[in-house]
Amino acid sequence: MKYRLLLVFSLFIFTIGCEEQGTTTDPLLHYVPRNSSIIIKINDKPSFSSELENSDLLKTLSSTTTYNAVLGKLKSLQYIHPSGESILAFVELGKENFELLLVAENTNDLFQISEEPNVVVESINYEGKSFDKYNINNTNFFSTVIDNKIIVGSSQILIENLIRNNKELNVAEPLTKLYQIASSQSSANIFINANKSNSLLHHILADAFKVKISKFTDWISMDFNTNKDHLKLNGISMAQDSIMSFGSLFKNNHALTPRTPNIAPMGADAILAYTFDDYEAFAQNQKKYLDRSTVLDATFKAVEEVGHVFLNNDKAVILHTYGSEDILNFLDSIKKSSQEYQGNEIIALSESDFLDMYFTPLINGYKANYYTIIEDAFVFANTTETLKTIIGNFKNASTFEKTSTYNTAKAQLADESSILFVSKAEGIEYFLNEYFKEDLRKDIKIKDLDEYSFASQWVADDNFHHTNILFQKIAHETTLNKTIPYFTLQLETEIASLPQFVKNHRTNKDEIVVQDNDNNLYLISTDGKIIWKKELKGRIQGRIEQVDLYKNGKLQLAFTTNNQFLILDRNGKEVLPFNLTFDGGNLNPLAVFDYDRKKDYRFVVTQGNKVFMYNRQGQIVKGFKYTKAEQPIIGTPKHFRVGRKDYLVMKLESGELKILSRTGDVRVQVPNKIDFSDNEVLLHKNKFTVTDTKGRLYQIDQKGKLTTANLDLLPDHGLDATTNTLTVMNDNVLTIRSKKVELELGVYSKPRIFYLNDKIYVSVTDIQSQKIYLFDSQAKSISNFPVPGNSLIDLSDMDRDHKLELVAKDQDNAIIVYKIN
Repeated sequence: MKYRLLLVFSLFIFTIGCEEQGTTTDPLLHYVPRNSSIIIKINDKPSFSSELENSDLLKTLSSTTTYNAVLGKLKSLQYIHPSGESILAFVELGKENFELLLVAENTNDLFQISEEPNVVVESINYEGKSFDKYNINNTNFFSTVIDNKIIVGSSQILIENLIRNNKELNVAEPLTKLYQIASSQSSANIFINANKSNSLLHHILADAFKVKISKFTDWISMDFNTNKDHLKLNGISMAQDSIMSFGSLFKNNHALTPRTPNIAPMGADAILAYTFDDYEAFAQNQKKYLDRSTVLDATFKAVEEVGHVFLNNDKAVILHTYGSEDILNFLDSIKKSSQEYQGNEIIALSESDFLDMYFTPLINGYKANYYTIIEDAFVFANTTETLKTIIGNFKNASTFEKTSTYNTAKAQLADESSILFVSKAEGIEYFLNEYFKEDLRKDIKIKDLDEYSFASQWVADDNFHHTNILFQKIAHETTLNKTIPYFTLQLETEIASLPQFVKNHRTNKDEIVVQDNDNNLYLISTDGKIIWKKELKGRIQGRIEQVDLYKNGKLQLAFTTNNQFLILDRNGKEVLPFNLTFDGGNLNPLAVFDYDRKKDYRFVVTQGNKVFMYNRQGQIVKGFKYTKAEQPIIGTPKHFRVGRKDYLVMKLESGELKILSRTGDVRVQVPNKIDFSDNEVLLHKNKFTVTDTKGRLYQIDQKGKLTTANLDLLPDHGLDATTNTLTVMNDNVLTIRSKKVELELGVYSKPRIFYLNDKIYVSVTDIQSQKIYLFDSQAKSISNFPVPGNSLIDLSDMDRDHKLELVAKDQDNAIIVYKIN
């Protein structure tokens, strides 16, 4: 439960930064109403004020509506300056209406209002005693003196209640105990009355999640410490022994070192782990907590940790065990089918709600449709994709325990935990969306929290439970140099096209397009969710191009199928008039030319020896003369600009290389015929570059001069080039800028060059052994490669975090995305 209160605590703490202080001995505590929801003992006012003013995290949260709502109640405190310790209390008056009460030793210089221009002080009599009403700059507050204690409240009723009930005031025993052991070395201590805090949280929590934190504990005591880089709350909580609270589930159990971070993927948004060393004791406590008549059977008696992994808006559940026989027998009885993935068996289950039955309230509403086994842990998930991501990361040693997020938190926490929650900003976003009101979700900008690690830890110890809550800036460190599986997505049928990245013009992030064997085209989000699926009439030829037809920043997808030229908008709808059909089919991949980069596109569709050039209005370009080639055209026409001249280049079946001008006239005459290999025409060193089936390299300059080099390549060699980089894949030897790398024997794809973040990357894939290789321009392997995959890749900074992502086919009907750190 504690992890759901992380942001709540920080918001309350920040709002009291106006001007409070503290001296709280038992006499001060005596004047605090028993129905107070939150009590703050301020030990050192200068230190407390300085910590609040210098905390980067609290500055980040200062713009929230919640902060400003509470700040209005605190305005009066800016005029009050206790000389010693003080207590600040949040007291509920009426349903969900909270007022503030300050208690301190009375001193002559307590009120500092002499320099304020608009001050009105009025004395009010009540039941034989008097108290003062202050109006300063249209801010009202009230004060009275009882036993030389000054009590200041934001409400008149609060002061009247205190005067009327003064002799009957007493302090709850749990609060007294916590108060006595609170550290006076901290600038402040925070005491939360779990039984009185629900209404306060209702202002923040979503309607569907207005839980009672009193089910977790009775009182929570926290020592408050913050500076520029962190905010720490640590202390203890306690519950009455006669009441079954959430914390009572861990009674007669010892905390263990959580193992969930050892299996959770490096890219996980958050982890949550519950540990206990005696399942039978847990089961007895669970029986009492749920008011069950009997304990369930001992199927899961070997479990000693229940872990939750939050990943890409999905969740996995991990049961860590010290023995598996009973669990395996149970799972075998509900086994439906299985598949193999990277050496792990993924098993589909015919029942999915058994985890709730055995482990509620640690697990609620979870559908365990699939599971796999990793070491001594049973890993359950709703989808096979989540399990594949976990398996891939674990085999690559890319787990959450190695992240800076986890290690930053771990350094500040105890080794053993009964409950441990660790999260990065995306994990906090998940819980905000799941549990908190919309106005608070809108207020908090997750991107402003990206540099923080968030953690909450609870350690059971009889009726006292140790609690730590941490917001810590992640220390800058060297790159982890890890390549981790980010997500996998399985489609209903086999994949027909190479997955590729396309830009989402709304978010400026990349998404993925891919087509299956049923001709369905999918658009997939950055977290592996299908945005839409559209059935086409044929197979897409080559790559999909993105265009901005209307020059308004909105991008469309342009491509050809076997017999159609189509352009689709962001939502997968056809953009008229670009739904052209060509009788006879057999279209080549679409070519898109943007001569002057002004988005005055030319779309070139080739069919046999026919050439159709369209403008961005979908009309045939009348000024283009080369509408019929001498022989059928091979592959995709290419456009190159060298200097101020444009060159349109096409390969013909006859071996001719046509190099044309914008209008279709021959610009460069190529006298020789070439037995073209299955590689595109490329521009390298400002020369048109091709190879033939006998392994020779041809280069033609702008005057038509042809040079030949015999590279002794096999007929099925691969070639790619940029202006300055040439790479060749020949058998199992990859050459990059004349540097050779001999790979394992296999069946290799063509190489592909990427230029991203001012760096050259070269990729090839061994289709036979399903391994993806990635090298830099010096032919040095990128760390952690090769990785599993069985197709050519696409490479991009998908989510604009300055870390690259790679997409490829994973299996026949699945894609996989890797994040390269």
